[in-house]
Amino acid sequence: MSKRAKTKEVSSPVAKKPKMANGSHNTLTSPAAAVHQEIDEDLHSRQLAVYGRGAMRRMAESNILICGLGGLGVETAKNVILAGVKSVTLHDTAAVQASDLSAQFYLAEADVGSNRAQACQRRLQELNPAVAVSSSQAALDESFLTKFQVVVLANVPLAEAVQIDRICHAKGVAVVSACIRGVFAYVFCDFGPRFIVNDTDGEEPHTGIVASITATHPTVVTCVEDERLQFQDGEHVIFSEVEGMPELNKGKPFKVINCKAHSFQLEQDITADFGTFVRGGLVTQHKTGKTLAFKPLEEALKDPGEFLLTDFAKMERPGLLHLGFQALDAFQAEHKRLPKPYDAADADAVVAAAQKLNAKAGQGAEQLDEALLKKLAWTAAGELSPMAAVFGGIVGQETVKAITGKFTPIHHFLYFDAVEALPADPLPAAQVAAKGGRYDSQVAVFGSAVQQKIQDLKLFLVGAGALGCEFLKNFALMGVGCNAGGRVTVTDDDIIEKSNLSRQFLFRDSNIGSAKSSVAARAATVINPAFNVHPLQNRVSPETEEVFDDSFWEGLDMVVNALDNVNARLYVDSRCVYFCKPLLESGTLGPKCNTQMVIPRLTENYGSSRDPPEKQAPMCTLHSFPHNIDHCLTFARSEFEGLLEKAQTEANAFLSDTAKYLSAIRSASDAAAREQLEKVVEVLVTEKCRTFEDCIAWARKRFQVQFHDRIAQLVYTFPEDAATSSGARFWSAPKRFPHPLDYSATDDTHASLVQAAAILKAESCAISVPKWASDAAKVAQLAGEVDIPAFVPRAGVQIETDPKATSAKPSAAYDDEAIIEGMITKLQEAQAELPKDYRLVPVVFEKDDDTNYHMDLITGLANMRARNYQIQEVDKFKAKLIAGKIIPAIATTTAMATGLVCLELYKVLQSKAVEDYRNTFANLAIPLFAMSEPLPPKTFEFTPQGGETMKWSLWDRWILKGDLTVQETLNWFKERGLEAYSISCGQCLLYSNIFPKHRDRLTRKMSDLVQNVAKVAIPANRAHFDVVVACEDEEGEDLDVPLVSIEFRAQVAQVNGAAK
Repeated sequence: MSKRAKTKEVSSPVAKKPKMANGSHNTLTSPAAAVHQEIDEDLHSRQLAVYGRGAMRRMAESNILICGLGGLGVETAKNVILAGVKSVTLHDTAAVQASDLSAQFYLAEADVGSNRAQACQRRLQELNPAVAVSSSQAALDESFLTKFQVVVLANVPLAEAVQIDRICHAKGVAVVSACIRGVFAYVFCDFGPRFIVNDTDGEEPHTGIVASITATHPTVVTCVEDERLQFQDGEHVIFSEVEGMPELNKGKPFKVINCKAHSFQLEQDITADFGTFVRGGLVTQHKTGKTLAFKPLEEALKDPGEFLLTDFAKMERPGLLHLGFQALDAFQAEHKRLPKPYDAADADAVVAAAQKLNAKAGQGAEQLDEALLKKLAWTAAGELSPMAAVFGGIVGQETVKAITGKFTPIHHFLYFDAVEALPADPLPAAQVAAKGGRYDSQVAVFGSAVQQKIQDLKLFLVGAGALGCEFLKNFALMGVGCNAGGRVTVTDDDIIEKSNLSRQFLFRDSNIGSAKSSVAARAATVINPAFNVHPLQNRVSPETEEVFDDSFWEGLDMVVNALDNVNARLYVDSRCVYFCKPLLESGTLGPKCNTQMVIPRLTENYGSSRDPPEKQAPMCTLHSFPHNIDHCLTFARSEFEGLLEKAQTEANAFLSDTAKYLSAIRSASDAAAREQLEKVVEVLVTEKCRTFEDCIAWARKRFQVQFHDRIAQLVYTFPEDAATSSGARFWSAPKRFPHPLDYSATDDTHASLVQAAAILKAESCAISVPKWASDAAKVAQLAGEVDIPAFVPRAGVQIETDPKATSAKPSAAYDDEAIIEGMITKLQEAQAELPKDYRLVPVVFEKDDDTNYHMDLITGLANMRARNYQIQEVDKFKAKLIAGKIIPAIATTTAMATGLVCLELYKVLQSKAVEDYRNTFANLAIPLFAMSEPLPPKTFEFTPQGGETMKWSLWDRWILKGDLTVQETLNWFKERGLEAYSISCGQCLLYSNIFPKHRDRLTRKMSDLVQNVAKVAIPANRAHFDVVVACEDEEGEDLDVPLVSIEFRAQVAQVNGAAK
């Protein structure tokens, strides 16, 4: 649902928390003040989920120098500024050229001749006013370089890079040097002789619940089969809460061996001094950092060590490119220019230089691949925006690592190429000749013919969020759809929120509340005024097929997904398969990303493989036996919605049309109807609030019910020594024995909880909130004065303990009909006293507004639940991440993912073979890059007796022309040696040979059956309908055949074909 659709039926004065201006995206803050700012969680919530507060604070204290403001430099600057460092200094002595506009998105034609750093400074500053952005042309000497914590060198010549790195290495300044040349690139990192990595991968420590510990050596620890253990041999773990073994709980790390799915062994012998295991306990992975020693660039060029691979099909490639880039640099130093595009003499000179370096080194690549080195030379003059995006993401992430010690850095060199994207044959000079335009760099690599294809593209971009913004930037720079016949259609039904601004770089503060697609489209046309982009605000789904109809899909050349949920991806994937359109797919999760190429007839589709569904906790675990904070937060979210949204919505349905509502309840007269009506009685009768003081009393009573009385009843029903029917301990792992809580007005968590609950209850009742309600201590004191009756346990209460149960056991037998009638009487009496237009205000959970008390209530409910069961409590931000299901996201990963996808776009336009495409999984944290060829689609084939072999895959549809009868359809299959025995449309069976009555349908038109039996409305502009036909081969074996389309409207088909 679009967030614009969320409206409240009644508005009421609601207390809002005061919010500090410090750290706001609106406020330009001096570098000195930035150190003392609190992190703006509304702005950086997704990034905080990746880095944590400690790393974010270290970033806010760091000064970064970026040398070279071409495409690579500006991409890196963008990502680092969005991350929230203290300052970024842009250094460049070069003037803007028209060819810079192919990859540098903050330069315009009017900037040609200006200094590159100065020309883009203002636009980069707009990304994050809290970061001080300046430009400089100062000499890169020791006095200047030592002002920074990290120096980034973007396409800086090796001789200059070696000199800068020598100074920085000696003075403790980290260096990240990178270079992109055509479809080739490298990154080099030097973080000094002793760099400490605080967190190698950024993952939460793995945990397990102890079921048993043997008194043997080696000691075997078995955990409950709640989840698969993630421990690896050689790691260390820490124990806690293990009963009977106090020595084990002292926080000492133990090395583990022989790790299996639900058990592991301890290397240390603990049989003598650690006691005997009784029950329970937690085991947690003990994460440790590591120290890395980096060589200076000058030394690493001679002895690079082990290279980080990106494609395991190119094991020898890094060593070759290590020589190739040095040879290219030598050519540039000698000739004061890069090799000319596809110039044979220049390429030969680069190859000769590489051979000379190889002979001098006496090591490296044994046999030089001269063809690859020539391709490096041929394309070196071009700077491509997708390559800049990929390596701007990687370099930006390495810069963050150097600042924070968060994640494992690239240890010296990473080399990369996308040589599969290049034309199969060398291009003639006329194809790559520079014309003084913005696309010259791209033409230098792919030629003018491919450039024309790019500009003629009709592309559909689904999503205008973080991925969408990056794609639109890349498309504008590449010239996608920029000819008269080309167009990019982008759609997104969402609006811009503050949390988007830390990574969706086309948006600004002033855009908050506006449609994402429209704002992103306008911003992209600023990058390239010739960009033909058409924004829509429609969700792509079955409900919008009148917008995205057959003619729309048939008119496309390509589809690019920029979505954040699986269901939407699956739908778009199904449309692309149906209309046989290429789909370029990608997704990110924190520092991880994946890309998948879905190419008609060459690869499998996105839906061919999918992750298993997310595991859901059993109902009884959430209700009575939680054992981790996720369970507590799920409970809290459910309580929030039940108490403040669902009950109010139900009551409004009763108030809006009482007669209709009560008629439906009486017709049902079952337990579900009774429970439904109970919610209405609660909010309108038994728990109705008229004043804010009533709301405080309500909050206090809810505290008593949830965290004292229900727990007291649970331990009364199941005492600590309770046993199961088999004699086993009832309270054994993973169950945790709970304890009731007594309310205390002096407990800050209690105070915050009742304050938030009272304020939100008042909002739901349209009750004005007094100013003193912002004083949690005063609210807590008043709550403490509420008279609470003493709890008396009840015998015979049924509490569900079956993990497979989906609903709670009834506490007693009910006469539902009689109870319903009694409640209806109460409601009618209460309604008579209400104003005719009285309505409640459902409170819809919104995680990203830190002033609305929603997360305060969720956090309080979850932590009180955790305290009942002695589970580690969490702060509000951690609660927001889990309860709000926030997807961790950072700008660096997003940039890299979209760049990788756009490299594949070049291949689609050249109709490359399947082995030339690459799917990628990357994790910038480790770092890991795994590129592989896409899998081909599953194919089927059938050879009828005496006929030709038929082959098909998921990409095929069989199209039958004419307004056919059922018999004519069956005959079409029979002519091909197939026996069709049933035909269906949607959920409706149109024909089956096992039903005698269906013989009457043999002479009826298929179009008649589809419209009048299956009740499918076929739009007037659609020439066909689809049916599923079940077939047998000549031997009676079932055979999966493609979807069948019957083109029954010849005139419409002709019109559509002409339009296409």
